[in-house]
Amino acid sequence: MKHKYYESIGEKVYSEKLSNGLTVFVVPRPGFSNKYAFFATNYGGADRRFSLGGEWFDTPEGIAHFLEHKMFDTKNGNALSMLSANGASPNAYTSTDMTAYHFECIDNFYENLKILLSFVSVPYFTEESVEKEQGIIGQEIRMTDDQPGYTGYFNLMKCLYAHHPLRDSVAGTVDSIAQITAQTLYDCHKVFYAPSNMVLCVVGDVDPDMVMEIAVNTLPKEAAEIPKSDYGKEEAPASVTKYKTVSMDVGTPLFMLGFKCGRSEKGSKYLKQSMTAALALGLLAGRSSSLYSRLYSEGLITRGFGIDCETAAGESYCVFSDECSSPEKVASAILEEAVKIAKNGPDKELFERRKKAFKGGILRSLNSFENICAEIASAYFSGADAFLKSEILDTITINDITDFIKNNIVEEKSALSVIMPIEQNIGV
Repeated sequence: MKHKYYESIGEKVYSEKLSNGLTVFVVPRPGFSNKYAFFATNYGGADRRFSLGGEWFDTPEGIAHFLEHKMFDTKNGNALSMLSANGASPNAYTSTDMTAYHFECIDNFYENLKILLSFVSVPYFTEESVEKEQGIIGQEIRMTDDQPGYTGYFNLMKCLYAHHPLRDSVAGTVDSIAQITAQTLYDCHKVFYAPSNMVLCVVGDVDPDMVMEIAVNTLPKEAAEIPKSDYGKEEAPASVTKYKTVSMDVGTPLFMLGFKCGRSEKGSKYLKQSMTAALALGLLAGRSSSLYSRLYSEGLITRGFGIDCETAAGESYCVFSDECSSPEKVASAILEEAVKIAKNGPDKELFERRKKAFKGGILRSLNSFENICAEIASAYFSGADAFLKSEILDTITINDITDFIKNNIVEEKSALSVIMPIEQNIGV
């Protein structure tokens, strides 16, 4: 395997692309007892319509998540149980644009890696097991429908986007998963779980050549066409609806203020875009900002005030959220502060401090094997190198921050989703 040394973070990374199209990354950590493996496919909840061989296909909402649940079934039993019995801590998840299977262990790493690669690459479904899973996932869907945070978030997505799959739950609906059959799962696995559409990341005190050998001997030998997803026609820059409120069983109003931040970039621009957004929003309303101090001192926000920047399925957006008795006041204050920064720029001293703190966060994140693997995979699927974050951060200027806020944190791109206590619903 070839290797590259990243001087700015002191990290050596081995990588190789196999003849079947799979790219393997190994980050050695000599002397560490824990070992971590992460096997991911560029396939998530938004990838419902895709082209392959010049033909377009449509699949039910929630199928990527459903497939993740069913992949642990094998002819010889449940792979989750096999890995657990072998000393590993396994799990999996499906996001908007990625499905990942992973485990952590101290002993039996190579044997566990073989199990992981085997069950993810060799599907086994029956109509009976699919029908049973429909009932299980259907219950999960009904439970999330009663969660205020879940409801508030997807109300916000529907306010921001006209038709993009970001509007829809990764789990799908009870009606949509009822359309899934064993054959549908086999077909989607064949398309999206081809090695050429996947990445394998390993961190720990392991032999990179041994990891490669296991991948070569366990996975399919042939390369396959990479499917192209279609998320619908391009969204307009402005949000669809400005405000949405519903009543639920909450003690204090819960709000989510979102902004559409345009199409997501590819390659190194993807990393710069995401870090610029995170820096800008921190300077605007993060805990070290004057706005945060003022809103907190006035009792308009709590310590739970959150800021999230997301890039998924070709789109980028950000969300401010908290429990608050006056959501509209907080939203107005954020927009007013954004206008000031767009006009005058952020505080230069605070900008430099936040950049240094951000770089410290990048270095601290290298202590988490799970975080390393997830960031490698996410960046890889966007055509980027996650280990260049520190270098790209250095290129972000105060003008980049000003431009981001000026172009994105504006009223026409915003939407406010509020969950009100039942007795306080104002009926908007």
